[in-house]
Amino acid sequence: MNIERLKELFEQEDNITRTAKLYCIEQGLEYTDSLRRRISNLLRDEKVDSDLENEVKSDSNNYSNDKEKPQKGFTAIGEDGKLMNIETYCTYYGLDVNKIRSYKLISHSGIPFFNVVFYTSDEIAIIDVDKHLESIIPKYIVPIKSEAVKIEHVSSEWFDRLVFTDVHIAMDVNGNGDPLYDGKWDKEELFRRLDLMIQHTKTYQKSKLLVISNLGDYMDGLGGQTTRKGHELPQNMNDKEAFDLGVSFSLKLIDSLIDDYDEIQYNFLVEDNHSGLFSYFVSQAIKGILEQRYPSKVKVKTQKKFIDHFKIGKHTIVETHGKDSESLKFGFRPHLDDKQSKKIDHYLKENGLYDGNYIEFSKGDSHLGLFDDSTSTDFQYYNYPAFSPPSNWVKSNFSNTKAGFRFFNIKKNDNVKNHFPYWF
Repeated sequence: MNIERLKELFEQEDNITRTAKLYCIEQGLEYTDSLRRRISNLLRDEKVDSDLENEVKSDSNNYSNDKEKPQKGFTAIGEDGKLMNIETYCTYYGLDVNKIRSYKLISHSGIPFFNVVFYTSDEIAIIDVDKHLESIIPKYIVPIKSEAVKIEHVSSEWFDRLVFTDVHIAMDVNGNGDPLYDGKWDKEELFRRLDLMIQHTKTYQKSKLLVISNLGDYMDGLGGQTTRKGHELPQNMNDKEAFDLGVSFSLKLIDSLIDDYDEIQYNFLVEDNHSGLFSYFVSQAIKGILEQRYPSKVKVKTQKKFIDHFKIGKHTIVETHGKDSESLKFGFRPHLDDKQSKKIDHYLKENGLYDGNYIEFSKGDSHLGLFDDSTSTDFQYYNYPAFSPPSNWVKSNFSNTKAGFRFFNIKKNDNVKNHFPYWF
């Protein structure tokens, strides 16, 4: 075909169909839809001008190959002369019908075509994980009979609290290429540390009530992205593998401790800067499984608020990851300052928490174990260390950090805490 003449005709007519028809008349060719599509593809490949781009491509139809452009030049009339349905249309133009959010048949233009709106890559990732959630819960829902273990030193005057944060499941600590600092963060290392945490809890148990606080960034990020989508994350497994691992980790934690405790409350924080919606799906799977396995013994609380709290006896525990999914530029920093004190004070007043209780403000995010009992006379300000090791990026750009978790025996009606830190 004479591409230069086609370009001249398009500049004159500003319409693919009229361009194709005039060209056929000039060349003595039979006009067909197939020929018009070929001409459209040729002109698009030549990128004759923005008008052509606008005609063959729209914001709602962002396709990657020649057939993935069902706009005005891409008729819904098949080669048999019949109107295609959406499934046939997608097959013909090489589209994935499962990725279509919505579609509409446009017929008033003279050449019928489907206006198709596709899900974004983020939405597709969410849909994939959501479908996976539906399939994974039945896999794990097996009634488990627990038998209480008699422990002599337990007391109803106390409750136990296990705190961990920033597990970052799927994080590749070595990043891409040759790291300056080698590390190991895979399934084997994750479960090695989990076993140590379980044994540590059993060793220092003092109550039959256990509160587990998971302070966020449990998953490294959906689709290799943080919640704010501005940071590409090196990861060593796909989303479904990470999802299964996240579920398995929490199930093993609870299954391993259920015989030692009469009641376990699992606070699973999902409003953070890495996991966000990904952790929400994981948390809902865990909640669905555990509350069916142990209906009278386990409660899972999915914390969707940036800051939330619970009370036991004379103790009020306020929990946050420290940085949210979209709003806070810096979040809560490791060291308490006047600005942060005012934020916390405002939350405590708004929720009527100045009621004589002993107050702890618990946060993750900073990957540091820093406990401040004295800057504020109203509350304790506790930064908890990351469960995961520091990545090559963190060690190269900041400094090395010690990973670990914390276990407490807390006397319900007195300001007494037995603190048992663990460093990996």
